[in-house]
Amino acid sequence: MTGELSPAGGAGELRASHSDRDQVVEVLRVAAGDGRITAEELDQRLEAALTARTLGELAVLTTDLPASPGHSVTAASAQAKDLVRIDCGNSVARRDGPWVVPRRMEVQVKGGAVTLDFTEAVITQPTLEIDASVRSGTLTLVTVPGIEVDVAEVALRGGVATVRRHDGPAGPTRLRVTITGRVGAGAISAGPPRPPRSPRRTFLQWLLRRPASPRRAITR
Repeated sequence: MTGELSPAGGAGELRASHSDRDQVVEVLRVAAGDGRITAEELDQRLEAALTARTLGELAVLTTDLPASPGHSVTAASAQAKDLVRIDCGNSVARRDGPWVVPRRMEVQVKGGAVTLDFTEAVITQPTLEIDASVRSGTLTLVTVPGIEVDVAEVALRGGVATVRRHDGPAGPTRLRVTITGRVGAGAISAGPPRPPRSPRRTFLQWLLRRPASPRRAITR
């Protein structure tokens, strides 16, 4: 069972037409001719463009490229909604893939988990305001370089609000996320994806001070 997302869809989830695909193909070809993307990247993006089903999938392919003269980039067609509400009880709600970032979000987490993954998100404006109410669950923002998160205005009632920074030099800011609201016994966290956990040592390995054995796939 997943948490309710309201509204259910955005412009980026609308079905793409042949004309939409042709516009993106033209932008990609011009970008390759200008030396903005390599021949290998062109092949990969052309294949993705020709098989894309939604405007959001197309928009991801051109977010780092300028539009060709006389053509509009599909990212501009993926209009951001003014407000998106997420009401999550004891379930799980997730936004990932090429979803269109709205201007504002109202997120209520009563005991479940909400994840906003910006790895492939379509960003059409420089700011996002999130009004969060987290009672005992979690609100997690998965970010990439260029996305800044501010939790200074979150009121804590026993919970935590943390922001983990990206390694390496800071690049230009693509999106500034401001979170307000309150946290009860839950948590708000933002930052890059966490690395996978190392396998736990067995009791015998702990006694012998040996590292944990890597997990192996079981074949029959």
